[in-house]
Amino acid sequence: MRIRPAVAAVSLAAGALSASVTPAAAHAADGATPSDTVFSDVVVNGGKDIVLGLTTKKTVTLTWTATDPDGVAASWAYLWHGPNTDDADGILPRHWPAGTCTASPTDPTTSACRLTFGVDAAKDMTHNGLAGTWKVLAEAQDTTDDWTDADVAGTALVKRYAKVTVNASPEPVKKGRTITVTGRLTRANWESDTYTGYQSRPVELQFRKKGSNTYTTLKTVTTGSGGSLKTTTKAVTDGYFRFVFAGTTTTAPATAAGDFVDVR
Repeated sequence: MRIRPAVAAVSLAAGALSASVTPAAAHAADGATPSDTVFSDVVVNGGKDIVLGLTTKKTVTLTWTATDPDGVAASWAYLWHGPNTDDADGILPRHWPAGTCTASPTDPTTSACRLTFGVDAAKDMTHNGLAGTWKVLAEAQDTTDDWTDADVAGTALVKRYAKVTVNASPEPVKKGRTITVTGRLTRANWESDTYTGYQSRPVELQFRKKGSNTYTTLKTVTTGSGGSLKTTTKAVTDGYFRFVFAGTTTTAPATAAGDFVDVR
């Protein structure tokens, strides 16, 4: 799956390095001359998860540091998903432009690189298996035309957007009576293009007393068929009930807006 970019133009001016590239099979990874470029400080999306719904369009920034004794002429990086780079089932961005690299004014062997690209959930997330850990491939060309690549220079989490609802009833209710709290946890299904229930997941029922800013966890409820939620609690005082889902490695957290219950 990996194709080494061929350098169309490399400019070095005032310590700044930039490259214009196009993919070309002429520079296959197998023919690379190894060098000792080191990749470090790889950060994707500012260190935050990439959370995508059904039609989410997001701009993602990828930054890294490339260090080479001969100096860095150009450097590339992209996200990939799958068992290995040859069998990757997802690549972001789809085209591999060079990062904008700037050499350190005090250390010409070290360059700080940056790449900004767009992610379109409707086009890029073709199946639900793409949720989870993506790896960062980084590659560099030094000033003597030696090449180095690292298949796993860093990682990032791509997650399915989730939402949870809540409804507490009856309302109003007499103090000491039973309140039934229902809701549903769903997440983006990139294959069906709908939000579908997330079953067998722990969700916290929380309560905030009227006049307070703090929610307290009352119990943990497990989602049933279709992501359904249902539990009961006693009416004690006026306040707000909500469900809170902590998230998983494939699915983002979700918090329902509080539902107010008047206790009389």
